[in-house]
Amino acid sequence: MTAHKREQLIKDINVLLHQAYDSTLVEIYALLKRIDDVDDEEDLKAIKEAREDIRINGTVSWDEIQNEINKDVA
Repeated sequence: MTAHKREQLIKDINVLLHQAYDSTLVEIYALLKRIDDVDDEEDLKAIKEAREDIRINGTVSWDEIQNEINKDVA
């Protein structure tokens, strides 16, 4: 999404929020909070999985990454 589209979407949402009933605002807030909590849980899960992968498989050195990049470019 471009920055302009994002800005316009936020403005459109803001207009609708100002028109909403208080009870609707409370429901919207609760929904956004749940979405944020799920995102946080998914981020934590991804971090744990990455750490476990590093523990099991080790890490890749920067030199190895550069060599792979050079192979792909050539």
